[in-house]
Formats: sequence, C-alpha cells, structure tokens
Amino acid sequence: MFDKKYKIVITDCDHPSIEFEKEVFRQADVDLILENCKTEDDVITVASDVDGIINQYAPMTKKVIQALSKCKVIARYGVGVDNIDIEAATKKNIIVANVPDYCIDEVSTHTMSLILACARSLTILDRKVRERKWDFTVAKPLFRTEGQTVGLFGLGRIARKVAQKALGFGFKVITYDPYVSESGEDIKLVDLDYLLANSDFLSIHAPLTKETRHLFGENKLHKMKKTAFLINTSRGPLIDEKALYKALKEKWIAGAALDVMEKEPPDWNNPLLKLENIIITPHISFYSEESYRELKIKVAESVVSVLKGKQPRSTVNPQVLKK
Repeated sequence: MFDKKYKIVITDCDHPSIEFEKEVFRQADVDLILENCKTEDDVITVASDVDGIINQYAPMTKKVIQALSKCKVIARYGVGVDNIDIEAATKKNIIVANVPDYCIDEVSTHTMSLILACARSLTILDRKVRERKWDFTVAKPLFRTEGQTVGLFGLGRIARKVAQKALGFGFKVITYDPYVSESGEDIKLVDLDYLLANSDFLSIHAPLTKETRHLFGENKLHKMKKTAFLINTSRGPLIDEKALYKALKEKWIAGAALDVMEKEPPDWNNPLLKLENIIITPHISFYSEESYRELKIKVAESVVSVLKGKQPRSTVNPQVLKK
C-alpha cells in the first residue's frame, strides 16, 4: 500500500486484456486508466498530471515529457525504447524502465525457425504443394546447414541464445558488436565487413538508434553473399526496405525473413509482399503465453517499485537513480 493514491495511465496497449496489470495495481491501490493514444497531443491530454505511465507505441517525445508535471516513471512494454526520448526523461528526472529479459527464449526460437525455414525453402515448398505442384526441385538449390555460418549483428541476451541454439544445429557462429570485447569460446568476434561477407544467415539483434536506422541499405547488402539470407527479429527500420526489395528482386542475396517491418502493419501494397524469396511474420517473435504474462506483470511491478521509492528491475537511464 502507498501513503497516498497514485494515478497511472496506460497510453496505449494492443493486448486483448490488462488483467495482469490490474492485479498488480489492485494490490497497490492505484487508479489505473487505459487510453488509446496515437499522437503527442493525445498523450499530453491524458498523462500531464499522472504519477506513472505505461507505454507501448505512443510517442513519448521531448514535447510530451516536458508536459508531464508529476510523472516519476515511464515503463515500456518491451525491450526497445526507441519511441521514448531518454534524454528528455533524464533531464526531467523521470525513470524509464523496460523489460529486457522477458522473451529471450521466444525471439531466439523464432529466429532459428526463420533461419531453418529459409535454409529448407519451407514456405516456397508449402505454397507449391497448395498449388498442386508436387516437385521438390522448385526449392533447388538447397545446401547442408551443418558447417554453414550464422552471423549475429549484435550480441545481447537474445543473440547469445540464438548462438546457443545455432551451435546445437551444427552451425558456426560469428558476431559483430562494437560494444562487446569478449564473445565466448564458440562465437567468433569479427568486424562488420567480415560478418557481411561470411554469413550464410545474417541475423540482426540490435536496438534502433540514429546510427543503426537503415544501416542495412544497398551498401551493406551488396557486401553479403549471393547465397545468404538476412533475418530480422529486432526493429524494422534497421533495414532500408527499398534497398532490400532491390537486393531480393535482383538476387544480390538469396532471401530474407522478417518479423518486423518499417511500418506495422505494413502498407499492403508494399512490393516486398509480392516476392517469393522472403518470409514475413507479424511481429510475433516475442510471444508465448508465458512471455505475455511475464511482460505485463514486470511492467506494472516496475511502476509500483518506483512509486514506492525503490529501483525497478531494469532502468534505461540509471543516472536518474543517482539524483
């Protein structure tokens, strides 16, 4: 219980229910309000006088954060915080919390599923059978996966789990991560050009920042093997989709598999959707019943912790804690 009643707003949430959050806050006795904010003004209207915010996709820009008069914490559903102006929140002494450890198994498994689906042309074969074409040669050429190389762009928690699973399938694993000095015994740390030139399956595991936005454009895609596949389960805008379309259409690379796109849902006229050498799933890699429950409870508990004067499980801007 708190010594006073706090007001918490969920700016937006595309989940079918907020019962797990309600249960956490019911024990803490707070007013919990669910909104459907799309714009900065939407957020300012509902959140200017709240004590804490739970956020999914609604923009938490400098303009929004400067309008918050009482807010102590912004907790985001998920790992990435690219829709939150961290610098503005830090200047305002608002703690930004995320949940970096809730879907490691799910995303790594989905990544491996996409890698294996590409390796064995599963979606193409399934599509042809449904067209009444019983012909394995439509998938040629396929190559033995054992001994092939999975390249990881980024080596955080999820990427390390992908490496563990890939090694179990007999893949070699290499990685590029400028923030990592030690990759482990079975993972070879390489520079970016080596990663691009030597990966049979290049899997992206990095946050969206000014530096990484559209990093995978024409220049990088041209450096990949013609037999290589690009996999993305992190953030859509890391890939320049116009460049990817060109690379797939002109066969610079063999194929791609995306669980995230620049715009979600995509424009249904997006030319990528018309290509056969790409797999697209609807940003589902994070999901299992267990991870869904864990995410919602941990987000709510982070808000409660801050309002109790305690440190949340994960703080994006720890400088605020020192203040």
